[in-house]
Amino acid sequence: MTAELESQIEQWRGYVRRRQAIAPADVEEMEGHLRDQLADLVSSGLSEDEAFLVAVKRMGKLDDISREFAREHSQRLWKQLVLTSAGEDDSPASSRNLMVALAFAIAAAIAVRSAMTWLDDTVLARNASLIVLPFVTGYFAWTRQLANRTVVVTLATYGGAALAINLYPWQTATLGTESTTEVLAATHLPIALWFIAGLAYAAGEWRSQARRMDFIRFTGEWVVYLALLALGGGVLVGVTVNTFSALGVGNPEAIAEWVVPTGAAGATVVAAWLVEAKQAVVENIAPVLTRVFTPLTVVMLLAVIGAFVVRFNLVDVDRELLILMDVVLVLVLGLILYAISARDPQAPPSWFDRLQLGLLVVALAADALLLATMITRIADAGVTANKVAALGLNLVLLVNLAWSTRLAAGFVRERTSFGAMEKWQTDYLPVYGLWATFVLAVLPVLFVFR
Repeated sequence: MTAELESQIEQWRGYVRRRQAIAPADVEEMEGHLRDQLADLVSSGLSEDEAFLVAVKRMGKLDDISREFAREHSQRLWKQLVLTSAGEDDSPASSRNLMVALAFAIAAAIAVRSAMTWLDDTVLARNASLIVLPFVTGYFAWTRQLANRTVVVTLATYGGAALAINLYPWQTATLGTESTTEVLAATHLPIALWFIAGLAYAAGEWRSQARRMDFIRFTGEWVVYLALLALGGGVLVGVTVNTFSALGVGNPEAIAEWVVPTGAAGATVVAAWLVEAKQAVVENIAPVLTRVFTPLTVVMLLAVIGAFVVRFNLVDVDRELLILMDVVLVLVLGLILYAISARDPQAPPSWFDRLQLGLLVVALAADALLLATMITRIADAGVTANKVAALGLNLVLLVNLAWSTRLAAGFVRERTSFGAMEKWQTDYLPVYGLWATFVLAVLPVLFVFR
């Protein structure tokens, strides 16, 4: 078989492996059947491309196969939802990865607690992501066995970010008021650093479309696990504090002040380990989340656009509302990326693809309305760092939403492949990191650190 056909088989095998009900041994068996059919079809006169399409069609839809395996082996899902002990694991590497993840999590918690002791609140808030995210990146570096060149690039980038955020002459102290550019830099710093973590996650292969899509998928799953850990940890801390308070023992508030920040720091690494260890299970959550929140988001955006139209005053729009709308648009982008990462690229267009096209159209209209509002406010009251940052973000989102809408419309009309959507999103991914870096490193200089 040619290298091109082997590549197609590898892609198919990757899609099958994402189904939690299908074990590795099942994948090998299915691949054996696929190869047998390919050999028979090629020998009968079909080209390799034709044979591959026919053989995959005969194997059946992956979702149907997954459901069948789930019925036959329902206990597998429950085994994947619990932690196995070292003796039950198929490989000692899993137990070793857990120990390493816990070590990084504990180190992150200690680092945060130490920073809380030695740094004032302003410096601590500014450096929070610099304190925590290196441990997530370190965990990736250990599991991926990064090349020395990638390690050097990662360390140099973290060092440059630390110098910029701490050595820039922020005017907070001299003016006695909050520095806008400092706040913008601090809020965009974790975004820029997350892309550095992504470089480590991709083992330095950031140019690979598949690696970027893996990182998109990982990010969505990481957010889900982190939210679950936060909810569970919040309940546990709340029960503990209330119990101590009722018994009149110790200082419940001090317990919360210790546990919450250190626990949150450690959870970032634990969530990363959970995604790696239980990746197949959470991919069942992704389609459910996107199907629940996509229609709700469409309704919410339509309501907000309607409110804008009724008021029709682009100058006096509340600043907090504009910020909230930007947050919503970012969440819309997250929904789109999450849905793309969880979808089978070979599946034909469905009703949900049409719903997502509707979401893109509504989000594009909302973004255009926001841009018009911001341009009007700049023309009326002048340029500020906040306005430039918001305007730039909306321009970045507008380009993505506009081209995504075009590609989604083409896919729904069966004129383009779903792979074009995947390629566009993975190719556009570095733009967000570059914009965050611009706001962190360049924008403060342009506005003299005010």
